[in-house]
Amino acid sequence: MDQQIILLEIAAILIAARLFAELASRVKIPTIIGELVAGVILGPSLLGWIEPSETLKFLAELGIILLLFEVGIQTQLDKLISSGSKAAIVAVSGFVLPFILGFISSYWLFELPLIVSLFVGGTLTATSIGITVRILSELGKHNSVEGQIVLGAAVIDDLLGVFLLAVLYDFSSSGQVDLSNIAIIVFYVSIFFVLAPVLAKLATPFIKHLHRHTTIPGLIPTTLVSMVLIFAYLAHLSGAPDLLGGFVAGIALSRRFFLPIGTFIKADPEFSISVHTQMRPIIQLFTPIFFVMVGLSLDLRAVEWGSLFIWVFSLATLFIAIAGKMMGAFLIDEKNSTRLAIGMSMVPRGEVGLIFAEIGRSGGILDDTIYAGIILVIAYTTIASPIWIKHYYQLVENKSKKKPANLP
Repeated sequence: MDQQIILLEIAAILIAARLFAELASRVKIPTIIGELVAGVILGPSLLGWIEPSETLKFLAELGIILLLFEVGIQTQLDKLISSGSKAAIVAVSGFVLPFILGFISSYWLFELPLIVSLFVGGTLTATSIGITVRILSELGKHNSVEGQIVLGAAVIDDLLGVFLLAVLYDFSSSGQVDLSNIAIIVFYVSIFFVLAPVLAKLATPFIKHLHRHTTIPGLIPTTLVSMVLIFAYLAHLSGAPDLLGGFVAGIALSRRFFLPIGTFIKADPEFSISVHTQMRPIIQLFTPIFFVMVGLSLDLRAVEWGSLFIWVFSLATLFIAIAGKMMGAFLIDEKNSTRLAIGMSMVPRGEVGLIFAEIGRSGGILDDTIYAGIILVIAYTTIASPIWIKHYYQLVENKSKKKPANLP
């Protein structure tokens, strides 16, 4: 693609993202909706001005990696660890239930082939960690009880999705599953999550030393972006999603991260605040590109709107997509209001669901009709979920304000 065209496309994405985010803010809906709608309008669904090129995909990937780095810095690790068992229950149940229900519905109800039904079920297991954390951050709920459970569950969901994708890819290409490949991926991912935070924490004194002695501005963004990219590469090398490399790096540099070697490396809250302050403009520049790209990837023109099958299939699949995640949240011991918030936050499929669907389509597993039905489900869960999550929190807040002060 011509270089000048790419420059214009990036400019159009940034301007449209800001414009529609401002409009969304004015009508009091999450700004992420504005960015997603900007992508739908600019992309093949409406105007068809911009197609997702490799360059734009790379910039979007960089945006989500940096967003997860920011989330990692802000994460209260003690809360994340304390919610570990609940996050695991939400993740595993919210992964298994949609997969089984989606497979049963596709295979027995709609009589689709075995591998197609498996891919449909696999697509429904996804939770978009980028969309989820952005919604909760905008609402100031990322460090709440439900926020930490959702964050932990979404990370686990991403890892489980990688393993499932490896299984389905093996099965679709060879007709059998190579367990040794899955075992290797699990091993390397485990090694990464054990060693990466330690390496990041060990690098901190060196970065602080350079920061104190340099006379050239911009050292923190330069060194930290480099470190985040290295960790993203190591995550990919281990078999984990790239974005989890950014998250691990952020966790390691957060104000509340402690290790046994902490006696030698003292925590420095001021340095963490400085890191967050200097990195934020870069994160705010690249993150909208990711959400616009999610909208660009939704080709709603591919949907045969007059087909009865698509509507029946997509509505049944949508019900399973929502119910499967909600049921998983209600298996943990929390207040009903908290469980409902967790369930709703796990519903958005976003880019993760699109990856599953695109691999199925490009591999010749999903035909245009099934692919279009899945795109409808992904579009609804991605665009509508932030609206009703915000609406739910507003209802909870209004209810608490109306409660008399003398009541227990």
